[in-house]
Amino acid sequence: MTTGHAVDEETPRRAPDVEVAGRMADAARAWLSSLAPHQRERGHWGPPGDGESEAERLRWYYTPTDHGGLPLGMQRPAQQSLAMQLVATGLSTPGYVTVCTVMGLENVLDHVEGFTVDWGRERGRDPGMYFLRVFGEPGGPAPWGWRFGGHHVSLNFLVVDSRVRATTPCFIGADPASAPLLGPAALRPLGTAEDLARELVRSLPPDLAAQALLLDRAPSDIVGGNRARVADGDEMILLDGLFRGRFTEQRLVDRIARGTQSAEAGSGYDDADHRRLALTDRPKGLPATALDGGQRELLGTLLAAYQGRVPEGLAAPVDLDTVHFAWAGSVEPGDPHYYRLQAPRLLVEWDNTQRGANHAHSVWRDPERDFGLDVLARHRETHHTG
Repeated sequence: MTTGHAVDEETPRRAPDVEVAGRMADAARAWLSSLAPHQRERGHWGPPGDGESEAERLRWYYTPTDHGGLPLGMQRPAQQSLAMQLVATGLSTPGYVTVCTVMGLENVLDHVEGFTVDWGRERGRDPGMYFLRVFGEPGGPAPWGWRFGGHHVSLNFLVVDSRVRATTPCFIGADPASAPLLGPAALRPLGTAEDLARELVRSLPPDLAAQALLLDRAPSDIVGGNRARVADGDEMILLDGLFRGRFTEQRLVDRIARGTQSAEAGSGYDDADHRRLALTDRPKGLPATALDGGQRELLGTLLAAYQGRVPEGLAAPVDLDTVHFAWAGSVEPGDPHYYRLQAPRLLVEWDNTQRGANHAHSVWRDPERDFGLDVLARHRETHHTG
C-alpha cells in the first residue's frame, strides 16, 4: 500500500519557470479582483505585443517619475498587501527584502534632503510612489506580464505559455547607499555588490588591472540608462532623458539642468570619455579566463548577487568563462566608481558616484531577452500565421 508520503515523493515537480508563473498568475488575479474601476484603468492594460500596451510595457524608469500603473499610495492597505504579494512572487527572499528596503529609503532620503524636494508633487520623496501594472490576462493562454517600479526600483516580467520567460531589465538602486544605524552599524542594501567588485579589482596584478580599467574616472550614471534595448555604441543618457515626459515648470526644468551639469562636471567626462565607456557588442575589460581560482570565485559570487534577485531557476545560465569585468574610477572605498559585467546573455552595470559616492545604481539585463521580445515574437509567429 502506497503511503501519502510516497505519493508526494513520486509527484513530479514542475519546472521553476512554470511554478513561479503559476504563483504570479494567482497573485495578479487576486490584486486585480480587488481594484475598483477607476483603479483598474491604471493597473490593468492590454496584453504584451498589443499596440500602445506594448509600447508602454517597454518604458521603464529608475528616477522619481511616474512609472506608469497604479501607485501604492492610491490603494487601500489590503490592496497594497496584494500588490506586494505579487512583487514577492518575482523575487527571491533576499531580492524582496532588498527592494522593500530601497522603497523605505525614500523616507531617509527625504530627511537627507531636509524634506525640501518636491518634484512637482505634494511629496517629493514618497514611498507611496511605487507603481504596479499588469499587462494582459494572468494565467490565460495568451502572453501576459507585469511591471513594478518607482524610485530606484524597476522589475519587469513576461509570461508566455504559462512559463516565466523574461525577468529583465531588473534595476535596484539605493540613495543613500550607506546610512547609519544604531550600534554603530550601517545600512547598505547593495553593499555586497559594491564590496565584491572592489575586492576583485584590487586583487588584480598591475597588468590585469590595466586591462580591466576603462578610465580612471567614473561616469555619473549607468551607461545603458533606461533604454528598452541596448545596442552597440550606446552612450550614457543624461539625467533629463530619464524621466517620463518633460517638466513644464521652469523651476523643475532648472533643477534637472543643474543636476545634469553638476553630474557631468563631477565626472569630468568629455565626449571622448563617453565614447570610451559606450556599450559594445564585444565586451570590454578583463576576461574571466585570465583570473585565478580565488578571483573567479569572487566574480561568480558577484554574478550571483545579481542573478539571485529572482527565484532560483529563472535566471539564464551564464558560462563564467564568457564574462568580462570592467572598472572605471577609483578603487578606494568612498570614491566614485563604476563597473560592468558582460557576456552573451548578460549585462550588469553598477555606479556609485553621485551625492559624494553615496548613491548607487545597479542593473541586471539579458540583452537577448530583455522584456522577452524574442520569445513574444516567436509566440506570435507560431500562433498568428496561417
